[in-house]
Amino acid sequence: MSAPVRADWRVWGCDASVVVTEAGSLGEVVFLVRSIIDETDRACNRFRNDSELSLAGSQLSTGFAASAWLVKLIQAALTVAALTDGDVDPTLGNRMNELGYDRDISLLKAWDGSHSGTTLQVARRPAPGWKRISLAGSVLTVPPDLLLDLGATGKALTVDRAAEVAACAVGCGVLVNIGGDIAVCGTGPMDGWQVLVQDLPADPAQQVSLHGQSGIATSSTQKRRWSLNGGSYHHILDPRLGLPAPAVWRSVSVAADACLQANAYSTASIIRGLSAVQWLKDMNVSARFIDRDGRVVTTGAWPAPDPRAHAGQLRGQVVCNE
Repeated sequence: MSAPVRADWRVWGCDASVVVTEAGSLGEVVFLVRSIIDETDRACNRFRNDSELSLAGSQLSTGFAASAWLVKLIQAALTVAALTDGDVDPTLGNRMNELGYDRDISLLKAWDGSHSGTTLQVARRPAPGWKRISLAGSVLTVPPDLLLDLGATGKALTVDRAAEVAACAVGCGVLVNIGGDIAVCGTGPMDGWQVLVQDLPADPAQQVSLHGQSGIATSSTQKRRWSLNGGSYHHILDPRLGLPAPAVWRSVSVAADACLQANAYSTASIIRGLSAVQWLKDMNVSARFIDRDGRVVTTGAWPAPDPRAHAGQLRGQVVCNE
């Protein structure tokens, strides 16, 4: 087995990368991964007027025959909503737009690090939006007052699918990363895939190993922030209030059998705040929480932090940050 090689680019306002264990397979893997990313983009990107969801328009309220991949994206979003008791709700698109996240994050006014006293209006809804979505076979029905935003689950599912498809196609180990959502598949390096978990340079850093077919995800209140009308916002909304979740945690990282599962738990943990620690402990989920003061809390089989480690000592092949 040759030394792992990688390729990097930007997509969806995120750093993306592919690492393979066989150098000769890198080109084919990058092509396959980019193709799957493009398929997701064409299916559900709410910022594209020509995406399948955007073109469906008013048909969604009466029943729209969705493509096979869009059906899988919707199924994943609804499964995650049920798994997290509605914490990760795919129907917050309209509220995102109201808060200014109505285009690619790279086009928004960047947050300058200041904190505003701007008061946001609570956007309470009569019922959880995700429970009002219907998917009967391939027929998708969405009430006209809801707008789907499949960003979180869509990215994670895309990473899982891309790693599996590429590994099967080329017969070697493959790691796929999009903005801190990481999936590995195939025969990896002897010591596992080395991943540096660190959201921002000032945050505690830790190197972990991924083995077999598995995933890891980091959700953050420090990334994907923007400024609007004197206020600063991040993209993880509490669906019960329609507001960004309080920044109890700087970031939450979760390791699981698949990136989709890891992303569900990490995103929901940001929304649940302090209660998320016991929630994940009760389910024996392996997670790493970083609080506002940089303190580390771990659950499940996540390795304890090494107090002697800092970013300069770690040699991760991929950085896990959102």
